[in-house]
Amino acid sequence: MFKKVIVGVSGGVDSAVAALLLKNKGFNVTGVFMKNWDIPNETGVCKVEEDYEYAQWVCKKLKIPLVETNFVKEYWNNIFNYITEEYEIGRTPNPDILCNKHIKFDHFFHFARSELQADAIATGHYVKTSFGPYLEHFKPNTNVQLLKAQDEGKDQTFFLCQVPQEALRYSMFPLGGYLKSNVKQIAEEAGLNLVAQKKESMGICFIGKRNFQNFISEYIPDKSGDFIDMESGQVVGKHTGFHHWTVGQKVKLQSFPNAYYLFKKDTTTNNMLVVVGTNHPALYSDMVKTETPHWISAEPAELNGYSRTLICDFRFQHRDPVIPCTVYKTLNNQLIILLSQPLRAITEGQFAVLYRGEECLGSAIISFTGPSYFSLNEKVKMDHYYNYGENMKAQQVCSV
Repeated sequence: MFKKVIVGVSGGVDSAVAALLLKNKGFNVTGVFMKNWDIPNETGVCKVEEDYEYAQWVCKKLKIPLVETNFVKEYWNNIFNYITEEYEIGRTPNPDILCNKHIKFDHFFHFARSELQADAIATGHYVKTSFGPYLEHFKPNTNVQLLKAQDEGKDQTFFLCQVPQEALRYSMFPLGGYLKSNVKQIAEEAGLNLVAQKKESMGICFIGKRNFQNFISEYIPDKSGDFIDMESGQVVGKHTGFHHWTVGQKVKLQSFPNAYYLFKKDTTTNNMLVVVGTNHPALYSDMVKTETPHWISAEPAELNGYSRTLICDFRFQHRDPVIPCTVYKTLNNQLIILLSQPLRAITEGQFAVLYRGEECLGSAIISFTGPSYFSLNEKVKMDHYYNYGENMKAQQVCSV
């Protein structure tokens, strides 16, 4: 059924091996290099050009054609503008999740299908799907599930938690059943040593080696405010803008011997509240409220049942282990999530990613976080209200 597969080739070892495995399976493989950023880094070099040279070398080695496509405008409009706006209002966005949603599994997917007449696309992500790595279990008009990879340490379902169902149905993930060490070994045995030994890129691709605070200041104007001790109300320092800081970050203030940590950004005053100690209780939350969720395969049936309640697992950081949670669906289609244990520095703007077993169910942007001292009585009351179909708003949920 699937003959022509377009592979997103980044110039790294993962996409190179994905293309190699597809070719060895007999697919007609074409590589596509996506140019998403074209502004030079601090050294005056655009890293994209270096990556493109690696991609050319890989495709020449594999004897497959390579097509370059430009999504710089789409990246700027759909992602970069959004993240700068989020930082300005004190939230912490995730550009990697947004890039997969808008660029790789939207613009790239439609480019491959319409412009290159692809039967399917493929990437080097470490994930599985219920259709199998080569869509061998594909069923037309059937939703596909996103599943965790074999390599738990490399699993990237977190970063694909907003992937559209349309694209996922026609996506191959050859690396889902491999360990990273196996992938490097395959690359070396195939003579792909140049990328097998290449240092793995980490962090946001367009920043380069720069400090993030210095980089983001080029695009967001500084706006000064005070650091305020949450407990005493005393002004303990000055800051130059929300975009320089994230919740839980250490705030070094020379005038005070105590180690302060950022607790909350006050958008009405442009001040930031700080607390003493990295494990201060205020930094921990066991409840989050979200915006409208994105369900990858389908909305869990439990959320439309009598109690509108789902028992599943929660994660808000890629490398953190999942923890059990209880999810409540509000009448305006948002979520309230109660965590089985308090977690440190959950931040508005981040994604609440939900799992059930090996399946990544979907995700939602966090709009509010609650304190770990959210009382048991309030939780019982919330269960009661939802069991009777009451519409509970965030302000009611969080009031004690």
